Amino acid sequence: MNALLTRVATAPGGRRTKWLVLAAWLLLAVALGPLAGRLGEVEDTSANAFLPRGAESARVNTELERFRTDTVMPAVVVYTGDGARTKAEADRAAFAGFAADGERIPPPLPSDDGEALMTVVPLSTEEDGLTDTVDEMRRIAGEGAPPGVRAEVGGPAGSLTDQVAVFDTLDSTLMIATGLVVAVLLLLTYRSPVLWLFPLLAVGFAAVLTQVGTYLLARYAQLPVDPQSAGILMVLVFGVGTDYALLLIARYREELHLHEDRHAAMAVALRRSGPAVLASAGTIAVGLACLALADVNSSRSMGLVGAVGVVCGFLAMVTVLPALLVIAGRWVFWPFVPRYGTQARKARTVWSRVGAAVARHPRWSWLMSAAVTCVLALSATGIGMGLQHSEMFQDKPESVVAQERISAHYPSGSSDPAVIVVKTDRSAEVRAVASEVPGVARVEDGDRTPGGELAALSVVLEDAPDSGAAKDTVDRLRASVHSVDGAGALVGGTTAQTLDTQRAAARDLRTVIPAVLAVVLLVLVWLLRSLVGPLLLLGTVVLSYFAALGASNILFEHVLGHAGVDWSLPLMGFVFLVALGIDYNIFLMHRVREETGRLGHLRGVLEGLSSTGGVITSAGVVLAATFAVFAALPLVTMVQMGVLVGIGVLLDTFLVRTVLVPALALDLGHWFWWPGRLFRGLGRPDDLPRASGEREHAPV
Repeated sequence: MNALLTRVATAPGGRRTKWLVLAAWLLLAVALGPLAGRLGEVEDTSANAFLPRGAESARVNTELERFRTDTVMPAVVVYTGDGARTKAEADRAAFAGFAADGERIPPPLPSDDGEALMTVVPLSTEEDGLTDTVDEMRRIAGEGAPPGVRAEVGGPAGSLTDQVAVFDTLDSTLMIATGLVVAVLLLLTYRSPVLWLFPLLAVGFAAVLTQVGTYLLARYAQLPVDPQSAGILMVLVFGVGTDYALLLIARYREELHLHEDRHAAMAVALRRSGPAVLASAGTIAVGLACLALADVNSSRSMGLVGAVGVVCGFLAMVTVLPALLVIAGRWVFWPFVPRYGTQARKARTVWSRVGAAVARHPRWSWLMSAAVTCVLALSATGIGMGLQHSEMFQDKPESVVAQERISAHYPSGSSDPAVIVVKTDRSAEVRAVASEVPGVARVEDGDRTPGGELAALSVVLEDAPDSGAAKDTVDRLRASVHSVDGAGALVGGTTAQTLDTQRAAARDLRTVIPAVLAVVLLVLVWLLRSLVGPLLLLGTVVLSYFAALGASNILFEHVLGHAGVDWSLPLMGFVFLVALGIDYNIFLMHRVREETGRLGHLRGVLEGLSSTGGVITSAGVVLAATFAVFAALPLVTMVQMGVLVGIGVLLDTFLVRTVLVPALALDLGHWFWWPGRLFRGLGRPDDLPRASGEREHAPV
């Protein structure tokens, strides 16, 4: 069985099978390629795609679908300045053609202070082009305004238009930016005019397979896909796929110095690096899949979609990339072509010197590096959670400006009221109860279902829809209307959705994090055949996560000027960083275990660090740079995710994997491998690190 698995794993580098592998990928790309562009067809852009499963606000959205055959979404136009009434009346006449069938545009509503007017235009969401309609309304509102008069179009329709504008360009922006970043970094890494193309070609195959697989699973297996997860998907495939390419190419280059036949060199490279790549991909995929336990639908979508991307990236990197490299031959490394019988690397490298320095004082090294990460982690204790809608964009869109105008002159909830769905025969009682709730400005009658079973009530809150005071009002409102027997009242709307998401995010932290840690620990135990080492590695990654969160919080607060962090960031950041960050420990310690069995513990640790130092550093820089692309996006949540993952990956690359992990391994000696076979086979005096005053430079 093992022999069969070995033949299958090394087939991409075989003399004949390399052509079969390449042909299979080309046929796959040609046959399934047209499906790759259809991912947008299965994306769920409804409000419930970003809400918790079973949340009361999500149930309200579902019930509201029963009320009308054509759904209405209001656009709210707010006017300020002298002469605003004339402009508002003229625009009202112009907007009449945009109103949904059977709907009328009410007269402009003046504010109590007399300084603003508000026009609500009911738009149909059944017709295509809602966002185009809002854009046209903004053009009309902006033209012909008297000096000093300002008009902004906001409300739910305006907010949706601004969000669609962000996500419409998200995929293409991320794809182009990520491709350019990866290409530049590969050029710098390999210093070859040819070699950098091969990882990108393999990533291209992986991208096609990922989009096709995601589309088919969403279409026929109900895989949840939303615009945010679809956008992050390609970045993840580029980053993880390039990491695996760097590791495989580095090992292949090393084996070319030892084997005259490039097919034999690739077979050894696949056999030696394959378990590490498999463990890495398995850890990331299963870790991300743990997000299926989350209540928030967008978190579940990102986790499951990301797992599909990692699996597809792994398959491409261990099949089509080896086939392409072996077909091309040694010349792809030009001008630094690895020659058979020559030395694979210099006797003294940066990483061998780093290893020697750590080996002189291992305990001091890991204590100092742990202290640095702990100091950074302390900054996470003062992190501010939650972002209001006005704080979700790097630059304020018009819908946010409109909401600010409304909040300044009207009850803040006027543009986006809460909604109560109730049985019609109890609606009067529920309305009376709701009107008495502190924080409620007024309650208005709304639509009824065609059969008359349910009624909708519109509840205008005194505070801004996404403020803490408004959330408290929703809690009081729910408690009051739920007390009406037989009413079946449900409270939804933007404020309720924010509240439900916030609470679900806290529950998800308690549910998903233990599952991810258990998965990562099991993979490490399987890979290293020990218990002490995996527990220490897991601890270092968790510590690195909190250090990254603290360092990111400093940037968010003092450099980027963010008011807080999104509720989803701690969980998503943890899953991404633990799953991705453990990669480098897997790459390092898999090689250390291999070398320890050959050279003993001390020399094995240093040889593993020296052998993998360059490739892991390159991989970390590439992965951090791909996520740093998010910093250029207009959504604050995406910026924060990119910054957090980028900082965390760099900490893992340059501190945790370089100093902390090797120092712990050297300080513990053969106990690092307890209770596995290496622990039992080691223990000789020359395998244990001596006291710091007696240690000599280890040969590397």
